[in-house]
Amino acid sequence: MLRAQAIHKSYGKLHILKGVDLQVEKGEIVAIVGASGAGKSSLLNILSTLDKPDSGQVFFDGYNISKLSHSHVSEFRNRKIGFIFQFHHLLAEFNALENVCIPAFIAGTPKVVAEKRATELLEKLGLDARKHHKPNQLSGGEQQRVAVARALINNPSLIFADEPSGNLDSNNARELHELFIRLRAEFNQTFVIVTHNEDLAGLADRQIIMKDGLITN
Repeated sequence: MLRAQAIHKSYGKLHILKGVDLQVEKGEIVAIVGASGAGKSSLLNILSTLDKPDSGQVFFDGYNISKLSHSHVSEFRNRKIGFIFQFHHLLAEFNALENVCIPAFIAGTPKVVAEKRATELLEKLGLDARKHHKPNQLSGGEQQRVAVARALINNPSLIFADEPSGNLDSNNARELHELFIRLRAEFNQTFVIVTHNEDLAGLADRQIIMKDGLITN
């Protein structure tokens, strides 16, 4: 599903990624691990089209997405990719249902269709009774589950997660990790996850170990 070839990235004089190659198969849960500064998040940003490499190419289902224009890459990202970050980035003025619907509205989905899909996702994630609550009325674990529903609203082919449980206590982190496994089982969902959490990395099908801007395994 996803293939990166000879990815290089520098910020000023700092050479962060030094020729990274990898591939991810459909339905895999892949954890990218390594010490801080190894280049994990920089690689994730490039794989997910949030950033561009200085050189190298990224292919999605055989199509070179590195060549997409700014407008086309935004459309591709909205329709094909879901994002889960350490900090949920929910909009404070909107309730859970509205937050989940936002990517669907951006994609042009009719309001009634988007709200139906969002309601189904929130029910599946155990948040049906909380869908009209705003973020400040939700626990940290609930907020992150809303963020997961938002990532799933457009039926993305691939979900990228950057330290998704890094801001959660151990109980909520465990529930989130189990949720990823369940989503893969139910939807054959593909995940690429940057994490320092050994428990989450251990649940992945495969671990990609990074050191000094390179994959070492």
